[in-house]
Amino acid sequence: MQGFAQQVVLSGILRDASTGETLIGAVVSTDNNVYATSTNAYGFFSLTLPAGRYKIQLSYVGYETKVEDLELSSNRRLNSELKPLDNVLDEVVVSAKKKDGNVRDAQMGAFNMTMEEIKNVPILFGEKDLLKTIQLLPGVQSGGEGSANFYVRGGGSDQNLILLDEATVYNASHLLGFFSTFNSDAIKDVQLYKGGIPAQFGGRISSVLDIAMLDGNQKRFAAEGGIGLIASRLKIEAPIVKDKSSFMLSGRRTYADMFLKLSNDEDINKSKLYFYDLNAKLNFKLNDRNTLYLSGYFGKDDLGYSDLFSFDWGNATATVRWNHIFNDKLFSNTSLIYSDFTYNVQVSSDDTDFTIASKILNYDLKQDFSYYASNNSTIRFGLNALRQSIQPASLSASQSTNVNSISVDTRQGIDLAAYISHEWKPFDRLSLIYGLRINDFMVMGPGTFYDFDAEGEALGETYYGTRVAKHYFNLEPRFSASYLLSEKSSVKASYNRIAQNLHQLTNTTSSLPTDQYVVSSLNIKPQIANQAAVGYFRNFMDDGYEFSMEAYYKYMQNQIDFRNGADLQANRFLEGELLFGIGRAYGLEWYVRKNVGKLTGWISYTLAKSERQFDGIDGGDWFRARQDRTHDLSVVGMYALSKSWTLGTTFVFNTGNAVTFPSGKYEVDGKSMFYYTERNGYRMPNYYRLDLSATYEPQKPNKRFHSSWTFGVYNAYNRRNAYIIDFRDSETTPNATEAYQVALFGIIPSVTWNFKF
Repeated sequence: MQGFAQQVVLSGILRDASTGETLIGAVVSTDNNVYATSTNAYGFFSLTLPAGRYKIQLSYVGYETKVEDLELSSNRRLNSELKPLDNVLDEVVVSAKKKDGNVRDAQMGAFNMTMEEIKNVPILFGEKDLLKTIQLLPGVQSGGEGSANFYVRGGGSDQNLILLDEATVYNASHLLGFFSTFNSDAIKDVQLYKGGIPAQFGGRISSVLDIAMLDGNQKRFAAEGGIGLIASRLKIEAPIVKDKSSFMLSGRRTYADMFLKLSNDEDINKSKLYFYDLNAKLNFKLNDRNTLYLSGYFGKDDLGYSDLFSFDWGNATATVRWNHIFNDKLFSNTSLIYSDFTYNVQVSSDDTDFTIASKILNYDLKQDFSYYASNNSTIRFGLNALRQSIQPASLSASQSTNVNSISVDTRQGIDLAAYISHEWKPFDRLSLIYGLRINDFMVMGPGTFYDFDAEGEALGETYYGTRVAKHYFNLEPRFSASYLLSEKSSVKASYNRIAQNLHQLTNTTSSLPTDQYVVSSLNIKPQIANQAAVGYFRNFMDDGYEFSMEAYYKYMQNQIDFRNGADLQANRFLEGELLFGIGRAYGLEWYVRKNVGKLTGWISYTLAKSERQFDGIDGGDWFRARQDRTHDLSVVGMYALSKSWTLGTTFVFNTGNAVTFPSGKYEVDGKSMFYYTERNGYRMPNYYRLDLSATYEPQKPNKRFHSSWTFGVYNAYNRRNAYIIDFRDSETTPNATEAYQVALFGIIPSVTWNFKF
């Protein structure tokens, strides 16, 4: 009987034959598909099967399927390479790598994509932009016109964990949100989790965006870049030792500031307006069992007007990772991670000269194991130790100014976590992922901690030295399940509980670099979310069409808002300005996608509600969260007009954000003052926009050098969507108040020349 046959393990790493890049999510199966598995985030796979002769199929989207004829009588290592297809149409596919993985996999509320797969989606200024593309998915909302900021399932922007090679990135945007932090040329793979978040992730209650950088070409020197209207980029990669080690270096800079030099106005001529970012990575294959990776990101924005005002902010990250294969079933990844976010605001005039500065500094140690017990059973477990230090905004003033310096204590915390999860397929129709994460957050000294009364006034203070001031201990269960109704349809369910100990203090819908961050303290408790979701998934026409519908409910504890008139900058009593309450978000998400043919793309629609409740706001009644939007629709289409031309279009519509407008006014010393009643009781106008693009790729016999032109039109019918609505006294009608609207963008054409060799 086969069940008593000798069991052997086939394991190895799959790579791209042209570059040596590891392939994430590639499928390894027998020719009859009885035994199958997929590669992990580092290209490693482990397949257990009875001894015998097999035709092993190695497949990956966009690559030639490779078949290995193997006689397996004992455990065997198979490291192989797949060749990219030369005739792949330029189509957009946002999915798991397995054609029917959206139906069969237990994981729900997740999307996977590569930069190649999103290159034809029209984006502002013609730049490929990861963060703006994920805003076109169900359950993910844009932070506003042109913004890289995003919200997931009714949560706040600070509730999204953004990882770049495992390092946390804060305020992931350039030029106040018009560009995202991530240079698409340097990115290999992206995984978004918005429900059923795996146990290895923690620290944010809404979503995880896990981004992997390219390792570097191990075969040959290669370069790639692009020249646009306001920014250019260049990436180079090459082997250090062929098939053993390589590097990747990618940079990008905007030159919008150079146009300022053309002005005859001296103040404008001396102003600054630019950003740059740099991605770097090295990898060394020490032997068949050990690989070492070193990666880093450095980015900075610098804005300023003459000598009067300057504002700069930036991220820096560094990751050292060691992959070790203990045996054919046990895989290990050890990571040392550094992350730094800073901003500085400087104001200088005749009687004012001061600087406001803030900094977040992380040191992180992670140890992850994957044990492939069988084809139907994988156990993941690990440990995580994070030391976090936050210097809140402090004000430093020169002695000659009339502004007083204000120093605010640095806050520190240590976050310890351990997790275990089990991915298990007990029988053919049922797949499960369940696990537990245990989290202990320690509020650390040294520092002075304050007590506050119900009105936010400081009552007293306590000084803690270099020791633990308080523990916050949380258990975080995770569960996902998929049940096949047929070969092409399934129902799924998930539940997760997550604690978050980092809090962003913002009173706008668009996250700004100057927004304050605080860690959990004696007054601020960890945010906790419990989210449950159910869904129906169905594929049609040989997986060429996909349909899904998900419903979710999320209950959030220890949410933060502000007292009216709160002072957020350089305030040592900042915690007294805060109010604490609860939140809930619920909705339905529909997703339809076409994968085949000349016309590809997707339609996503979300019907949702997001609310908050605070005793100190609106008498304790429920009110809309700022990011509450009833309707959110995205339509994305790509059409392969010919081998040289690909057309793209995006249409978006969403209900306007909830806002607080004045309900009346009164007069003080001849000046009109507004007063406000219900929080977020009004809405901005509905938002909609159409974007178009066309990509031309000349078909030349010279395959070594390749170039393309991308032409785009953002906001094609010049819709003046409201960015800000404010109020003022009417200049024509005495004692009347009028509203006025500020629109950020009209129609914006763009052109970018891309090249690679």
